[in-house]
Amino acid sequence: MTRISRRTFLERAALTASSVAVGSDLLAQGVGAATGLPPSIAALTSMRGEAKPIAVAERLARIERARALMKASTIDAVLLPGGTSLSYFTGARWGNSERLMALVIPATGRPFLVLPAFEEGRMREQIGTGPLADVQLLPWQEDESPFARVAQGLRERGVVSGRLGIEETAKFVFSDSLSKAAPSITVTSATPVVAGCRMIKSPNELALMRLACRATLACYQAVYRALRPGMTDGDARALVAAAYARLGFPGEASIQVGEYTALPHGSSTPQVIREGTIIMMDDGCRVEGYTSDLTRTFVLGTPTDAMRRVFDIVSRAQLAALKAARPGVRLEEIDRVARQVIVDAGYGPGFTYFTHRLGHGIGMDMHEWPYLVRDNMFGWEQDLSAVAGMTFSDEPGVYIPGQFGVRLEDLLVITESGAELMTPPSRSLDDPFAT
Repeated sequence: MTRISRRTFLERAALTASSVAVGSDLLAQGVGAATGLPPSIAALTSMRGEAKPIAVAERLARIERARALMKASTIDAVLLPGGTSLSYFTGARWGNSERLMALVIPATGRPFLVLPAFEEGRMREQIGTGPLADVQLLPWQEDESPFARVAQGLRERGVVSGRLGIEETAKFVFSDSLSKAAPSITVTSATPVVAGCRMIKSPNELALMRLACRATLACYQAVYRALRPGMTDGDARALVAAAYARLGFPGEASIQVGEYTALPHGSSTPQVIREGTIIMMDDGCRVEGYTSDLTRTFVLGTPTDAMRRVFDIVSRAQLAALKAARPGVRLEEIDRVARQVIVDAGYGPGFTYFTHRLGHGIGMDMHEWPYLVRDNMFGWEQDLSAVAGMTFSDEPGVYIPGQFGVRLEDLLVITESGAELMTPPSRSLDDPFAT
């Protein structure tokens, strides 16, 4: 649920943060002398060996699935800039800049890559062992038009008119320039193709996501046991980083305390953990490109009756959504069922206290298609129904301004006969990790 801009997931940052988590303030509060870490975090061991990378054969199957969806959507080719979708199909990791680098996959014919000429060596390293080892490279010099190269590659494959789908994260200037370089081609959205592939997870993808969720739960539990009154939210984040470093995966967490838990995306205000104050821990880690996203809300000490009541309402809403989710059910219905529990308990109407959608799709990106909310696709497939292999966050919440908020978040996967959570749901504010 935490803001995407905070989700850098840089392993170097996690490892660096772990080394600073042993300041004198933490040492004074039970940090083990041998490792410089609290016992619960020092006891964690690496889970990295359990991660199995996506195989080349599976990426090739994704490309063929994309081609089938292109034909169904009357799209002649799709263009993927650097980013998650490029990595999904090829395994290559490439960012975006003002220079166009893009993979074009035609509905029929050999894919091609348009890229700056000086990047050719680096690109060959990226694709050398992947599914596109024999892809055609169309390099362009700094004084040449990359968009003319795209038009050239399409012409060579017999695409002189028709529709070119552009992946949604591409810059407008790229799409606009392509329209001018190839005026007989209609530029359209590639989302029906790209989302059509990515939103249905394979068994291998689900295994990586389940591993990420288990690692996050282990991290949270270890940090929960290490927290003490008087620690700051910064101390807690350092403990999270140290825990993920022990587990072997890059990750982070947002820590909100007291009244700031009523802000779904938290606050940058420095916060101190006190006895009896409510605490919200949210975020995840990344395993072979796949992510987790969990939220736990708890209290160090004794919760108030009001806190317990709200926790119970949110817990019932989360489980109502799980029960309602199954293949064929409209995604907005899953949100409606959970929201109704909260409204019927007096925290309504609509988005008054449950201020956000029930959930977002998740996979390689922490927020991706589709979404658990009415009109969920913002212009694409708004009446979408659940399909086996879809994955979402199931994260209802109640946020009372100036007082506190409670959110419970676990990842939900649609199965052939219903749905299941990837982690055991939290049962109480007093012992959030009890099984």
